[in-house]
Amino acid sequence: MADGLEGFYRRVRYGKPIVVVSGLPRSGTSMAMKMLEAGGLAVVTDGQRTADEDNPKGYYEDERVKRLHKEQDKAWLHEARGKVVKIISFLLKSLPADHNYKVVFMHRNLKEIIASQNKMLARLGKPNDLPDEAAAQILAAQVKDATFFLKRPQFDVLELHYAEMLADARPQAQRLAEFVGEPLDVEKMAAVVDKELYRNRA
Repeated sequence: MADGLEGFYRRVRYGKPIVVVSGLPRSGTSMAMKMLEAGGLAVVTDGQRTADEDNPKGYYEDERVKRLHKEQDKAWLHEARGKVVKIISFLLKSLPADHNYKVVFMHRNLKEIIASQNKMLARLGKPNDLPDEAAAQILAAQVKDATFFLKRPQFDVLELHYAEMLADARPQAQRLAEFVGEPLDVEKMAAVVDKELYRNRA
C-alpha cells in the first residue's frame, strides 16, 4: 500500500482494509482462512460449498467472489472491511480501487498444485485433457500477472509459502497476525495447521 501522504489519504478515505487471502486454487488458501478465523478475525463466506474429501476443513468461499469479473455492482465489498475474504489470484484484478486491501498471497510448488487439482478432477469424474507441463505454464503466468497487479497503491501484500507453514506453523502464524494488524490469537492460528493434509508433495 502506498506510503506517506498517499497512504494516509487512502486510510482516511477508505477506512479499514479488506483482508484478502489469495493464490492459486489448491495453494493453501483455505488453510490460511481457517487460521485467521481461529485467530479471531471475522470471515466472509456464504457456506454454500461445504467440506469434502478434497478440503475436509472447508473451503471458506463466497459465491459473490466468483462474479467479481462479471458484475458492476460490488457494493457488498464494503461489508468486508475489517474482515477476511478468499479471492483466487485470477480475480484480484476485478477488485475496485475504492478500498484498501491487505492481501495474504499463498505460494505452493506448482507440481503439488497440479497433482492436487488432478486428484480433485478425477474424484469428481471430470475430464482433464491439459498436460501437466502446459498447466504449469498457465499457473505460473497467473501468479506473475497477480504479482504485477498487486503493486498498485490499494494493496499491501504478505507472501506466505504452504510448505513453510506446514513445516513450522508458529512463526508463520505470527507473521500473519502482525501483517493483519489485529489482536489475533497466534497459538490458535498455529494449531489449525494439520500436516496430515499435506497429501500431494513434489
